[in-house]
Amino acid sequence: MLRIMFDEPNEDPTERAFDPVGRAREKFEEFRMHAELAAVFEGPRKFEAKIVPGLDVELAREIQKTCGRLEKSRPAGKAIVGAGSFGEAAGLLKFPETRQLATNDYHIHRRPGEVMIARWLEGEQVEMFYERMQAHFDAALNPFREEERQARGWKQDPKTLAYLAALDKGDVKMAEIYLRDLIRKHNAFMLSTQTADEIDILHLADYVMGVEAAEVVGAASAPPEEPTETDRAWFFKLYSVRGLKDGVEVICFFAYLQKSDEGDW
Repeated sequence: MLRIMFDEPNEDPTERAFDPVGRAREKFEEFRMHAELAAVFEGPRKFEAKIVPGLDVELAREIQKTCGRLEKSRPAGKAIVGAGSFGEAAGLLKFPETRQLATNDYHIHRRPGEVMIARWLEGEQVEMFYERMQAHFDAALNPFREEERQARGWKQDPKTLAYLAALDKGDVKMAEIYLRDLIRKHNAFMLSTQTADEIDILHLADYVMGVEAAEVVGAASAPPEEPTETDRAWFFKLYSVRGLKDGVEVICFFAYLQKSDEGDW
C-alpha cells in the first residue's frame, strides 16, 4: 500500500467523523490525490516515458523558484495564478521549446537525499493524462462505494445513510476539478500542489513508475535490500502548472523530494 500522508485541514477528527457529507468529500479528495499521483508518475510503465538524469541544477532551482512564486501569487483558496504572474507561468510552460527538454519524459536532478523532477505534457499527452487520472479515481471510488454499502448499510441510522447517499451522488470529474474550461476559454494559468510528509519511495518507483528506486533517487539514496520504514520515507511536494501555449494545452509538473531523515527541508 502507498504510504503517503497528505496535508490535512486543521479540524477536530471527531467533528469530521460526524459530518456525513464532509466524510464523503474527504474520501473523494483522498482518491483524487492518489489518482493525480498515479497519472503523473506512471509514464515509464504506461507511456514509454524516459527517466532523464542530469537536469542542470541551476535550471532545476529556477523551475522550483518559479513554481514557488506562482504559488504565492494565487489569491487565497484559489488555483488561478495571479494575473501579474501569467507571463512567468507562460514562460515555464515553454521550457521544452526554449530549453530543449523533451515532453513526456522525467528530467531529474539528484544528489544524496534530494531529488527534483520536472515533466511537461503537451496537447494529446495532456488529454491522456486527464483520461488516466479519471480512470484511477473511478477505479478507487467504485469498489469503495460497494464496500462501504456492505459494511455500513445495515446500520440504517440517518448519518450513515446520508454518508452512503453522498458517496453514491458524488460525480467527480477531473476536468472540472482542474478547471480545464477556465484555462481553455480564458487563457488562464492554474497551479495546484500536493504535499506528503512521508511518501514510500519504493512504492512510487517500483509500483507506480515501474522502475528501480535507484533510477529515481540515485544509488546512494536508494533503500537497502531490507529497508526499514525510515529508509523508505521521503518528503514530497508536487506542483502542477497548467495553461495554454499558442492555443495548445500544456502542463508542467515539478516534484521535490527529500529524504525524511535528512533534516529540515
